[in-house]
Amino acid sequence: MLFTSILLAIGLAAGTTVATSSAKDKRTDKFQFVGVNLSGPELQASTTALPGVYSTDYTWFNLSTIDVFVSQRAMNSFRINILMERLVPGSLTNSAMDPDYLGNLTETVEYITGKGAYAIITPMNGGRYYGSVINSTSDFEGFWRTVAGVFKDNQLVMFNANSGYHNISTQQVVDLNQAAINGIRAAGATSQYITVEGNDHSLAGLWTNGTGSDGLTNAHAMGNLTDSSDSLVYQMSSYLDPLGTGFNGTCASTTLGPERLANATAWLQAHNKFGIIGAYAGGVSWQCTAAVITMLNYLAENDEFWLGALWWTAGPWEGEDMFSLEPTTGAAYSTYAPIIKNHD
Repeated sequence: MLFTSILLAIGLAAGTTVATSSAKDKRTDKFQFVGVNLSGPELQASTTALPGVYSTDYTWFNLSTIDVFVSQRAMNSFRINILMERLVPGSLTNSAMDPDYLGNLTETVEYITGKGAYAIITPMNGGRYYGSVINSTSDFEGFWRTVAGVFKDNQLVMFNANSGYHNISTQQVVDLNQAAINGIRAAGATSQYITVEGNDHSLAGLWTNGTGSDGLTNAHAMGNLTDSSDSLVYQMSSYLDPLGTGFNGTCASTTLGPERLANATAWLQAHNKFGIIGAYAGGVSWQCTAAVITMLNYLAENDEFWLGALWWTAGPWEGEDMFSLEPTTGAAYSTYAPIIKNHD
């Protein structure tokens, strides 16, 4: 369903069933993935060394908020943002995961998937481990073999290789993503979706013209990835502020979303790939509200390539964030939760 006015988008209340077709099948109706980022486990105080102190540097979620999001089928996908150093401390090849962090992650995953929703495990490391760029693809493959092995039998778990790649070569991004795919499949997780992000923080607007330190664009290099299970989804971000960074609550125009997504959409179409917007947001204003609706409508019109979108962000420590969708006190909750619901 497309929405032609802000009042219509906010006023409609009826939810619809989310489609569950494979990413390998062309789709013609609703988004497959509608949801929100869950922040907390990836947070880090700048004055404290990794892995940090639970409840001081980072937190986990009040799981009852998941109930609010999934009520009336409003959302079915949750990106759980974590840090690799906390889950697998000391070394990427350490097979002894931190029991407390793993316990909280497992509890969160099982709660989400127990509701019939997708849990997208997402290391927010930017291709780095303890601050250093990951140069060993074999070590990175080992990390994912360890992690995926825990969740390989849960069909509603999705694995996002890494989020926030930046200031490295695009070929290195490709190599790390391929290593993650290989490790996940080798662990026995052969039927779950894997999502991969590109360089330049995977900004959709830079997919075809942003370049890494080697001069390669995501469009030139990312299409070379292979997945033995043919269940690969390209995850991008699309913020609506003037610079597209997500650090500004203003929106450049009401049509900026489609404008920034156009080249990435053409790339997906040309290469027969599928994409998802893993992070998007706009401030609370009439112009941003209109911009978000316009972008979601554009994605819906092109849902044979775009499988859905996840809002940035929610979480118990995100109350002051201008984009917070945390029920029910988040700054963006009352404005954007109804709009997201009506694009399920």
